Amino acid sequence: MDGIDRSRCIQEYYADDYAWCYGCGRNNEVGHHFGTRWEGEETVTEYRPEAFHTAIPGFVYGGLLASLIDCHSTGSAALALYRQAGHEPGDQAPVPRCVTGGLKVDFLKPTPLGETLIVRGQIQEIGAKKVIVVSQVYAKDLIVAKSEVVAVRAPESMMGR
Repeated sequence: MDGIDRSRCIQEYYADDYAWCYGCGRNNEVGHHFGTRWEGEETVTEYRPEAFHTAIPGFVYGGLLASLIDCHSTGSAALALYRQAGHEPGDQAPVPRCVTGGLKVDFLKPTPLGETLIVRGQIQEIGAKKVIVVSQVYAKDLIVAKSEVVAVRAPESMMGR
């Protein structure tokens, strides 16, 4: 995410106790640190895979794409719920934490290694506890994957320790 203003990314505002996700948790030293932000009415996450994310030489491992989509979508849901409540990243109000209730990924084309991947998401449906996010993953102008994710507010059993 070189050149991206991390203060616009919702994951920067997750409560410290819940910012440990391997994909998007800022407190996880070995994680990916995916960050999701608004760009107009779309949500965007950018990530440049490393050489060790290889499936077949020259191509990205599909599990990384699924992880990227997963965290992008739960971040998108948090952004949508936060905006619905009248807030934007950087406000002082607590940020909702969402988890994945359902993840459907269609891999459309092999994903070339060496390109920054851009996930663009649209909020298809938003309720009090559930958000449906549809997304496309781009490598340059090529759509390599698309997804539909059902994200739900994290249950109290996950939030209270």
